[in-house]
Amino acid sequence: MQRKRILLIIGGGIAAVKCPELIRLLRAEGVAITPVLTEAGAQFVTPTAISALAGEAAHTALFDLTREAEIGHIQLSRAADLVVVAPATADLMAKMANGLAGDLASTLLLATDKKVLIAPSMNVRMWHHPATQRNLTQLREDGVATIGPNAGDMACGEHGLGRMAEPAEILAAIRAQLADGPLTGKHVLVTSGPTHEPIDPVRYIANRSSGAQGTALARALRDLGANITFVTGPASVPPPEGVKVVPVETAQQMFEAVQNALPADAAIFAAAVADWRVANASAQKMKKDSTGTAPALSFTENPDILATVSQMGAGRPALVVGFAAETENVQAHATAKRARKGCDWIVANDVSPESGVMGGAHNTVTIIDAAGAETWAQMPKVQVAQKLAERIAAQLTKETS
Repeated sequence: MQRKRILLIIGGGIAAVKCPELIRLLRAEGVAITPVLTEAGAQFVTPTAISALAGEAAHTALFDLTREAEIGHIQLSRAADLVVVAPATADLMAKMANGLAGDLASTLLLATDKKVLIAPSMNVRMWHHPATQRNLTQLREDGVATIGPNAGDMACGEHGLGRMAEPAEILAAIRAQLADGPLTGKHVLVTSGPTHEPIDPVRYIANRSSGAQGTALARALRDLGANITFVTGPASVPPPEGVKVVPVETAQQMFEAVQNALPADAAIFAAAVADWRVANASAQKMKKDSTGTAPALSFTENPDILATVSQMGAGRPALVVGFAAETENVQAHATAKRARKGCDWIVANDVSPESGVMGGAHNTVTIIDAAGAETWAQMPKVQVAQKLAERIAAQLTKETS
């Protein structure tokens, strides 16, 4: 991390007392630090102490006339390689999620064009409050990365989630954000999770996809430096941090989100998208009648997202990868799917109930491309994702060299 610069925003929480240690660790690795304290943050650690540790003046006021004559807040927000907010209080998270800019810290966060990493810290009840969780969801959708919070005893005497991550943990997260990987500068679109196709306002048709493989893949691609747009159905696993998250429910919504996310250097379609939707979905909950006759459902085909992107011609991603979830004749069905859809690769796996793949932690995949089929041994989904991400990076690097 030599010669990297971090804009460190220190919020107003007791966890601010951990920031001197974080600054020490960063400077030991050759990182330059521009510190900014909120008014409340300066109540826990003084600007004088932070300036001395960082080796640079600590900024606190938006209306510093000398600096603002040069549009100082814009310069500060763009000069760093990464913006780190520690502690990220409930108040700061709310300002970020809602685009408020009433002080120097929030103005910098709104004006920056750099990656942002936050280390939340607050009372356990504040962390679990619906407003905070809504703000957290919005920040993740905006591509803000998070580290923590951890569970433990708090200064207020309560116990639970809300402790800011330790300085060493924040340092590791900063390393990951600043890493220059083979996919740096590449935009990769990843879809994940199931889709829910409504029958009525209460019921829907879905599948057992947890979204674990797609999430792990998006995380692995992010760690190789890619800028990720993550379009996800209602998965049971949380989305990865530090990517742009686009939540959807239905196949039609996923189709539209994918179109809006293009252009991309690569598109990875790991979502388990429903092939059909209910054409005669009811606007009201369906009721039983006295005859006990089940309602007749009429189906219509959903948009074929993989085929549409694979065959789009101008603007097509350089690499399009589909997934094939099969229960029999896995390789044969997946090979036929690749030819039918027109994608570059198919990642095929056996999702029959006895395999335990859907909702499980392990996967066995076969990669099918123009050269043939390559079957990998069973391994955790995280390892599958890492190996596949490296293969994607190698392909994109070869195509641009």
